[in-house]
Amino acid sequence: MTSEKSFIGNVELVRSSDGFKLNENVIINVKFSIMGTLREAWNEKNWENAYNKHDNVFKLKYGVKLYTGGLRKREVGKPQDTYRKAAIFWTRSPKLTQIAERKIWVQIAKNFEPFIPRTQTEAQEMLLDFDEKMEFGASELGEGKHKIGVEVFVSWLKHDYTESFSEKAHSEEIEIEVTK
Repeated sequence: MTSEKSFIGNVELVRSSDGFKLNENVIINVKFSIMGTLREAWNEKNWENAYNKHDNVFKLKYGVKLYTGGLRKREVGKPQDTYRKAAIFWTRSPKLTQIAERKIWVQIAKNFEPFIPRTQTEAQEMLLDFDEKMEFGASELGEGKHKIGVEVFVSWLKHDYTESFSEKAHSEEIEIEVTK
């Protein structure tokens, strides 16, 4: 492993528009990734070792909270608090395992919907890359220019292939304008 620890990286806000009317909804996508040791350790070899030790479920809890910038920070919109879950299972499907003698693979649940990735890289992306759509009424901000920031929180428990983790990260603030 090349990294010393896991961390939240590439936190950014992507707005659907620079300006919004007072009666419209503001839509902002929050993008971030888990980098470091967990990303490197999330591979077929470690899935097999964990499965053999009956450590076959990985649950990653995360939260996303938008706030207005400036002197008096306050929450805007409804914060998101959810999780992603990965189940490590035995399979006979030759299409799934990349190495013929291995028979262990993963299923990842994003927002309670299960997916079976085709490759190890796709499994890493499904579990560890986030693009969350946040929406709130522009009237919540009021007229004028506003700075919007985000706080993301990620945690998981100790497993055979990773230590426990709990961390918060913030993005750079973006500016949006609300008009009548």
